[in-house]
Amino acid sequence: MGYCASILDAIGNTPLVEVSALSPNPRVRILAKLEGFNPGGSVKDRVALAMVQQAEKDGVLTGGETLLEPTSGNTGIGLALVCRVKGYHLRVVMPSNVSEERRQTLKLWGAEIIDSPASEGSNGAVRMAQRLAKEHPELVFLYQYGNPANPRAHYEGTGPEIWRDCPEVTHFVAGLGTSGTLVGVGRYLKERNPDVQVWAVEPPAGEMVDGLRSLDDGFIPPIFLDNGGPDLLDRKTVIGPRESIEWTRRLAEIGIFAGISTGAVMAGAVRCASQIDEGVVVIVSADAGWKYLSTGAWTDDIDVVTERAKHMVYF
Repeated sequence: MGYCASILDAIGNTPLVEVSALSPNPRVRILAKLEGFNPGGSVKDRVALAMVQQAEKDGVLTGGETLLEPTSGNTGIGLALVCRVKGYHLRVVMPSNVSEERRQTLKLWGAEIIDSPASEGSNGAVRMAQRLAKEHPELVFLYQYGNPANPRAHYEGTGPEIWRDCPEVTHFVAGLGTSGTLVGVGRYLKERNPDVQVWAVEPPAGEMVDGLRSLDDGFIPPIFLDNGGPDLLDRKTVIGPRESIEWTRRLAEIGIFAGISTGAVMAGAVRCASQIDEGVVVIVSADAGWKYLSTGAWTDDIDVVTERAKHMVYF
């Protein structure tokens, strides 16, 4: 990418990097799309920009409004960046047990933080934001979990980029969070080649892996159902916190400094590679590892880090 008139123009067109050195099957290549190269540091920059642009197009945002959004991860930061550049105010609702990096980055771009109970996790943040939106109709509630601009950002951006750079893809593996990446990219790839398999990675019910959610925990994102998620997915695979941390460290060994959800997705890709004869597996690395350093994910004893994940929302 060359000259950009705005930092927002630098969102997207992230690199697709070979990580086949970690494949357990010599006949299966694995490639990672490194979304940490986005200016806000994650794949959620795409979604944040798409939701705001659609709201502007619809006349919901005309200048100076205050937005409200629940977040337990990168969407809040992506929105904070977009709002700072475009001149909107932002209030984010998120669990109180998040890391200091998250709070500082949100404050850096002027976001106001509203804490939700730590014990209720990201689902609690969603419920609180929904209640606040009803109590304060003057707030603009874009709601990433139900906003069609979320999967559309991936159908029109991430998916075409993957197909452009790797049309030989046979399997697409991504984390199940809001489900926007899975259904947006998955639908685009299957329209180009119906034989492409779409695998979702989710944590065990009741356990936390940064940025991911289990559908068995009781909240199914509306965009997952609205975009035919149950029929689109070929398989779900469960990856726990310890395995996520192990593969985050393995990626670092080959120079890929990624967040913990990427470790979970990489573990899913390795599982996929071990179960097929041959193919090309593409994963989405949601973010880079810079914002996770205080968790000790790379430096502390892995048992300590895994136990810590039960009490703290990693970022």
